[in-house]
Amino acid sequence: MEIITYIEKAKKGDQIAFTYLLDHYWNEVYGFMLKRTENETDAEDIAIETFSKAFDKITMYNPEFQFNTWLIAIAKNVHIDLLRKKKSSLFVEITDEEDHQAYNVADSSPSAEDELITEQNLSQLLQFIKELKPHYQEVIQLRYFQEMSYQEISEQLNEPLSNVKIKLLRAKKLLAEIIKGQ
Repeated sequence: MEIITYIEKAKKGDQIAFTYLLDHYWNEVYGFMLKRTENETDAEDIAIETFSKAFDKITMYNPEFQFNTWLIAIAKNVHIDLLRKKKSSLFVEITDEEDHQAYNVADSSPSAEDELITEQNLSQLLQFIKELKPHYQEVIQLRYFQEMSYQEISEQLNEPLSNVKIKLLRAKKLLAEIIKGQ
């Protein structure tokens, strides 16, 4: 009954309820994905994406089913999407003519134009990140530029792991909204 109360509060936008649900189900979702992926980083990323999707669609949750079953179903779908993205990026169909042209390429290093485009994209991303509140900027910086694990960020910021996960979740959502708005 206690979980149903928190789910109902979360449906109304109660942040404490979201935090409770994340804390309560994190180990189950993360552990499930760790067994499937055998990769801590992928399991963490999938778990974060799972909670993000679940919290976005929490009003669609059907209480006839267990909440953890619903979360695991979302996690499986996120994992399948990740595998599809990885698979499609690994295999590219090329013709014999394109294959022949590839062998005739003198230098595969990025051209000056390529480097300029990359720098401009990174510069633009950094500008978007600067539009976030400082505490969101910090978790983005630690996770994606310093490549720290959630646990390392938690220790660095001296904050509970659940707070770090929620901050990162919110920072990513806000950053996506800023980018879409441009």
